[in-house]
Amino acid sequence: MDTLMDLGGGFASALEPVSLAFVLLGVLLGTVVGVLPGIGPISAIAILIPVSFGMEPVHGLILLCGIYYGSMYGGSITATLIKTPGEVASAVTAIEGYEMARRGRGKAALATAAIGSFLAGTLAIIGLTFLSPVLVKLANVFGATEYFLLMATALLLASTMSAGSRAKALISIFIGLAVGLIGLDFQTGLPRQTFGMSLLSDGIDFTIFAMALFAIPEAIRNLALGRGAKDEIQSFGNDKWMTKQDWQRSAGPWARGSVVGFIIGILPGVGPSLASFMSYIMEKRISKRKDEFGHGAIEGVAGPEAANNAGVGGAMIPLFSLGIPGSATTALLLFVFTMYGLQPGPLIFRDDTGLIWTIIASMYIGNIALIILNLPLVGVFVKLLKMPKEILFSSILVLVVIGAYAIEFSLFGLMMLGIFGVIGYLMEKGGIPLAPAILALVLVPLLEDNFRRMLQISGGSFAPLVTRPISLSIIVLMVLGIIGPIIFRWWVSRRKLLADVAVS
Repeated sequence: MDTLMDLGGGFASALEPVSLAFVLLGVLLGTVVGVLPGIGPISAIAILIPVSFGMEPVHGLILLCGIYYGSMYGGSITATLIKTPGEVASAVTAIEGYEMARRGRGKAALATAAIGSFLAGTLAIIGLTFLSPVLVKLANVFGATEYFLLMATALLLASTMSAGSRAKALISIFIGLAVGLIGLDFQTGLPRQTFGMSLLSDGIDFTIFAMALFAIPEAIRNLALGRGAKDEIQSFGNDKWMTKQDWQRSAGPWARGSVVGFIIGILPGVGPSLASFMSYIMEKRISKRKDEFGHGAIEGVAGPEAANNAGVGGAMIPLFSLGIPGSATTALLLFVFTMYGLQPGPLIFRDDTGLIWTIIASMYIGNIALIILNLPLVGVFVKLLKMPKEILFSSILVLVVIGAYAIEFSLFGLMMLGIFGVIGYLMEKGGIPLAPAILALVLVPLLEDNFRRMLQISGGSFAPLVTRPISLSIIVLMVLGIIGPIIFRWWVSRRKLLADVAVS
């Protein structure tokens, strides 16, 4: 009852004209930030921190939080329409969303993304409101060993993200791992795979890598086709809204993505990016239409988009309740809290009740504003696809180049964009899937950091892998996940063989 009363007071403050204006401005800026490749919520929040100095703390935090969850949906727009992820968590959406757009289903892809984002975001905020204490205790059970195994499991499952050869998927994973290891060792400070180039000391920016692998090969391929490109993608622009079957196929992924995203979001240091990849992998594994994945399966858009938005709400739980950032973006928000003289944690709900509940209430309002803002604009976004393909894909290249340059304002970033763009093009030509490389790059720092922490805590021993109940359970599930399908296929083939013998 106290929670509902506090939330009611938060809504009273959040619905004041000034607060409401900052909510709307935040989600609008977030959508724009998500659309523009290379910027993302971290850069946008960092740029606007000086602007928020002169604001009331509640208004500044409402604005920056709005940018965070607004960018989650904005990133799906360019990922779907032009295969250019505007934000890290939207990279996986480009796999199925773009294929849907190619088949004349861009409106349906954007609609399921918008609705899934709204439903998952709202459910995550409800969880943030009522389940914070329980879920924070659950998250604290996870140590370095469990995090390491969780990342390893995700990497193991990455080979199932794309249709085709598992060997080629493993090649893609190793490419992502190799790129992720470029830069200075975060513990010793020694350079790794920099080839003596100081410019590589900071590693390869994820956004440049993702844009290079997804956008550049697609643009090159279509521009190389010239006028013939119109025949290949003639269904662009002939869009229809979601059908009854689309709603039925999206409902399950929305629900599952919301749960997966929320749970992964509350794990400190993980955030929404991994949630969207895990949701995609799960949807593909349980789908009865596995052959559609990679060719425009709506489940591959609905689940990940729900997961990355639910992950935002989940990431707020350790921030608000423990003062621990759940992602890189919430680490910036933690700085903003301290800048205002506030300390997130259990005491903030006692000492600054009005502020924290106003922020939570503003997130409910912001989710409603997002769907009101974006659903009517779906048709406008899809009209981009009616542009002549030579102009469209040339514009994509220009947009990607500008985005890559804007990350560090360096020509070196453009060189990396070109190099990895060529690598991505050759990977596509060789039938090597791109998505596993992207996931591997995301997981490298988390995997390495937790592996080293596990060894440091245990004195160099691997014993925690089997002596901790949760880690042992994860290992058992990993083994079952590997040998289970093999045993099942052997059993099915054996049954079929015995049936054939019996008939003959």
